Amino acid sequence: MPIRAPRLLMRHLRPSVRGAVQPPRLLLIALAFMVSSAPVLADVILAARYADPTDRYAHGILGDAIEWGTLELEMQSGEQRRFVLPRDHVFEDVAPRLADLDGDGALEVLVVEADVTAGAAFAIYGPQGKITETPHIGTRNRWLAPLGAGDLDGDGVTEIAYIDRPHLAKTLRIWRFADGTLTPAADLRGLTNHRIGEEDIAGGIRTCAGVPEMILATANWSDLVAIRWNGSQFQRMYLGTDTTRPAFARAMDCE
Repeated sequence: MPIRAPRLLMRHLRPSVRGAVQPPRLLLIALAFMVSSAPVLADVILAARYADPTDRYAHGILGDAIEWGTLELEMQSGEQRRFVLPRDHVFEDVAPRLADLDGDGALEVLVVEADVTAGAAFAIYGPQGKITETPHIGTRNRWLAPLGAGDLDGDGVTEIAYIDRPHLAKTLRIWRFADGTLTPAADLRGLTNHRIGEEDIAGGIRTCAGVPEMILATANWSDLVAIRWNGSQFQRMYLGTDTTRPAFARAMDCE
C-alpha cells in the first residue's frame, strides 16, 4: 500500500575447579561472536517518525510547503532519540521506512533528506544517527521517491531503490548497502511513481512467488509494470493500463 504523509566481549572464564572441562576454543569464539554481534537492547529501533514541521524549504512537491526538521526514534529500551537537521537540510518525505538492511536483526531507518541548495538524497539512519547516504541530486528543488529495500538479485546483500526525479529524469536507481556504505548498482530510465502534488508515493517492492519485484508506472503513466533485476539485467512485465492507486495496491498484494 502507498505510504501517506501524516503530513514515525565474552570473557574466557577460568574453571574454578582443577580438572574442570573447558569449552572447545571454536565454541568460545562462536559464543563470543554471537554476544558481540547481537543488537544491544538500548540500540534496537522500534519505530520512527518525523517531527518539527518547517517551511524553510518551500519546494512543495508533496502537496504543500511543509517538510520536517527532526527524525525521532523510539527505542526498545523506551528511550526516544532525536536527530535534528541543520537549517540547510530537511526531511522531504512522507514517512520514515524501517528495514533490517545488514541482517543483524535490528532495524535501520530509510529517509529522504534534502539539502536546500543541492536537492534530495536517500539517507540511512541507525540508533546513533546517519550511517550513509547517496549523493544529493545536485540542484535545489530536485527530489527522489523511494521504493524501499530488499535483496533484489538474491545474492544475500540488500539493495535500496528509488526513482530519481520522478517528474523529470524518471530513472530507477538501485544501490547496494554493505559494510555501512551505499554503492551504485544499476539504473533504468522511463519509470516513475509520483506526480507533482500527490501526498503519497505509489508502488514499492513486493515479493510474489519468492521473487522481489518493483511496482512502478511507465514514464507517461500509461502502464503499470513489475520490474525484476538479477544483478546484471532488468526484466519488465506489464500489468495493465490501470495506474490508479487501487491498481497499485492490488499489484503490491500480488493480485
